[in-house]
Amino acid sequence: MLRHCINYGGRHDAGRLTADIRNEALKIGFAKTGFAPAGKTPFMAHFRDWLRDGLHGEMRYLERQAEKRGDPELVLPGVRSIVVAALNYYSGETPPSSPLEGNISLYARGADYHPAVMDRLKRLLRFIKSAVPQANGLCYADTGPVMEKVWGAETSVGWIGKHSGLVSRELGTRFFIGVILLDIPLAYDEKSEALCGDCRRCMDACPTGALAVPYRLDAGKCLSYLTIEFHGTVPPELRSLAGNRIFGCDECQNACPWNRFAVKTTVEELTPRKENLAPELLSLAGLSREAFERRFAASPVLRASRDGFVRNVMIALGNSRRAEAVPALKAALLDESPLVRAHAEWALKSVTGGH
Repeated sequence: MLRHCINYGGRHDAGRLTADIRNEALKIGFAKTGFAPAGKTPFMAHFRDWLRDGLHGEMRYLERQAEKRGDPELVLPGVRSIVVAALNYYSGETPPSSPLEGNISLYARGADYHPAVMDRLKRLLRFIKSAVPQANGLCYADTGPVMEKVWGAETSVGWIGKHSGLVSRELGTRFFIGVILLDIPLAYDEKSEALCGDCRRCMDACPTGALAVPYRLDAGKCLSYLTIEFHGTVPPELRSLAGNRIFGCDECQNACPWNRFAVKTTVEELTPRKENLAPELLSLAGLSREAFERRFAASPVLRASRDGFVRNVMIALGNSRRAEAVPALKAALLDESPLVRAHAEWALKSVTGGH
């Protein structure tokens, strides 16, 4: 239900409307909202260089969408404003206590974040359209050719950190980003000051050296990419560095000093599921496709696919060096997936010393 919605008629007061949008965004759960004028992103040269150097791994969709990502006019003709909204997902630290427990990235321990962000964005867009009926808009939350974090850095929401993620002075790094493209003018923020300074804690914390160069993430070495987006054979030299991470990696965020200001989310949908806090690896090693889909229904973990996820579990069991893992690893040698079988073989050798 829309609250305190003012119809501005054919012409609107951009400053007043922007203040009303910001207030409404807070009411529906967004922790911070920013506003930027639309235009070609100044980040585009950096993005093209990153693609040219192959640092995006096998995420070919980024190449196909490159031009649209650089120019929101190609996404929404007539676009004039970009609204950036941050949804806090921080739920507190609960690290696994046993080598036989897996680690799922903090953001993925609850329900899929896309509906949580998109539902709120759509509510906010309805609020805007009720105030300015002629307004047209499109909502995105990691769902299309829009660089959300780049636009976030064009507002007061935050700045791009050396780990290439968006950092907020008030929120740290643990928040989802939603964007609304609008064809009406608004009052725009001053950009947030970049406050990383000489700090390189995120770079030093990366287990695989994927952040060897500031602001240039090498996806091919990133454990988040390898455990989620990449569905192939994980390079042997990176497997032992994955530890017990079975979906994502939070090390660069854990190291960021701005996260000391993080407060726990009040967004109910993002509350972690108990079974995802420190899942038992042995119970995940033999998941069938059907069991995987049931176990992680409406969860971001589905993104990894069953074979990719069980591959990750094999690596984590290998890194556990625990004899209790041997029966599950031997059973996985007969798995229907060649990908799982290959990583189970490696893991078994890691646990038994090759015997």
